[in-house]
Amino acid sequence: MNWVNFFPSPTVSLYMGRMFLVRTFAILAGLVLILQALDLLSESGKILAVAGNGDAEVWRYVGLRTPEIISRFLPFSVLLGTILALSQLNQNSEVIALKASGLSAHQVLAPLIVAALGVAVISFGFNERIVARSTATLEQWKKVDYGPMPVDRGDRANVWVKSGNDLIVVDQIKGRGNAALLYNVTVYERDGQSLRSILTAPRGARDGDGWRVTDAQRFTIEGGQMARLGTVRIAPGVRPDQFTLSSVNPDGLSFVALREVIADLNQAGRPTKALEGALWHKLSGPLSSILMPLLGAVAAFGIARSGKLFVRAVMGMGLGFLYFVADNFALAMGNLGAYPPFLAAWAPFLLFLMIGEAVLLRSEE
Repeated sequence: MNWVNFFPSPTVSLYMGRMFLVRTFAILAGLVLILQALDLLSESGKILAVAGNGDAEVWRYVGLRTPEIISRFLPFSVLLGTILALSQLNQNSEVIALKASGLSAHQVLAPLIVAALGVAVISFGFNERIVARSTATLEQWKKVDYGPMPVDRGDRANVWVKSGNDLIVVDQIKGRGNAALLYNVTVYERDGQSLRSILTAPRGARDGDGWRVTDAQRFTIEGGQMARLGTVRIAPGVRPDQFTLSSVNPDGLSFVALREVIADLNQAGRPTKALEGALWHKLSGPLSSILMPLLGAVAAFGIARSGKLFVRAVMGMGLGFLYFVADNFALAMGNLGAYPPFLAAWAPFLLFLMIGEAVLLRSEE
């Protein structure tokens, strides 16, 4: 099959793609301007309430928040840009002319789908290089109530990891890597699923591929006796990063970084289903732009003079917004463990891809 023949002429394809992209990014600029202004109204008071903060900190907040708004509302802009472009083409009878030349509905939409694929690629790169970093920085800034941000030295609290059958609970970890120090260590030593003894120690440090704890004591469950052990070695094979990965914000990590964190957490024996769903959504989220021409295609077909063009445009918006509702619902169910991670991220995309195809075929008939 000659894929070049699947598209309209180069002139028509460029005309349709340019029309779609101009409207998409114009709508995105308007949405970002309005939403950023509304968000700033609620946050500027908190920022300026901190002693020493001024206009520079307000603009810093704008710079950190804007990428997140762009990422979140880009698919909405693609949907509205699609509907506006297709409505104008329909209103000017250009779709009728294209259909009369022998083009199918899929061929009419082909330039928009290719342009939407380009938007999806740009969106993924933008999320990886800019949004993840700005989100992570803004999250840290909010934790200190927009005050001076402390240097993150890796201090963590209330962390547990798994070493074989044993469970290790640490009240506080300071430092990173081989310099990490453990405080108030409790090791629940198990035989299968049965608790055999409990080892406690006030502090611990890295020792080879394990950890050396001092002033250790062991309470034996069967005999009910406490024994002083002094300095002992525990947790062979447990790495420092398995302790320091106590909390993970998937929005603040790139795809590669999040995948590495999930692997570390799996080795630590900690649950990762919600993070796996977020990992898959880093792919399915940007690709949702490809769905928008299909979901908004109902505005392109049908006689504009019938007076139903507005109704068709509303139907297209309804399908698009229904997709975003289903996407958020599936992610929420994935976080609760009700859906598998892959299903939570991809089920809405695949479902609405089939719905869009069904609507397109019905419109063509």
